[in-house]
Amino acid sequence: MCGRFAITLPDDAMARLFAAAPANDLPEVPNYNVCPTNRVHSVIAQEDARRLVAMRWGFVPHWAKTLDDGPLLINARAETVAEKPAFRTAARERRCLIPASGFYEWTKDADGRRLPWYITARDGAPLAFAGIWLLWEGDDGRPVTTCAIITTDANPDLAHIHHRMPVVVASEDRALWLGEAGKGAARLMRPAPEGVLQAWRVDPAVNSNRASGQALTRPI
Repeated sequence: MCGRFAITLPDDAMARLFAAAPANDLPEVPNYNVCPTNRVHSVIAQEDARRLVAMRWGFVPHWAKTLDDGPLLINARAETVAEKPAFRTAARERRCLIPASGFYEWTKDADGRRLPWYITARDGAPLAFAGIWLLWEGDDGRPVTTCAIITTDANPDLAHIHHRMPVVVASEDRALWLGEAGKGAARLMRPAPEGVLQAWRVDPAVNSNRASGQALTRPI
């Protein structure tokens, strides 16, 4: 799964990296502890142009009456995203890229204590998670754009930490995922190749969703 991540790139750097026009209300960066329900950066393709926009991390199906109606859908499984009623239309029509500098996962020690790991690209490049999104409008008429990160089986680099990982879209595949390069995005919902990612232990301070600062990502 993916339950926390970090994004440290400035808005203008993200806009250049993804060739996207930035919105005016993007979340503050850097953020070393992005948590569910936070606003996150997201790249979408609309009307032959890419846009860098803000979305609420936590997908809300169109039938939900409130933002908190039902479980918090921060992830969608690659194996079933095209079939689940909550996700299937978005998987076909509303795919996005969610930039990240790295993400966190946890193991447990013999006493059951949660031990956090930080996972990032071995070459230091930013990651782009495969995502889906929906413009949700509740009974109060207040529209909120929400999103979820697609996950798949962990690759050999991460399997000793957790059995799931976010789908990481390579730079050459981003146009296909966004729907700019025709059909076939489903084939991208696979683990990252072995050797692309690296992981190291970090301070348990990140176990708190109130923790912040660059120190959260430093190896211990």
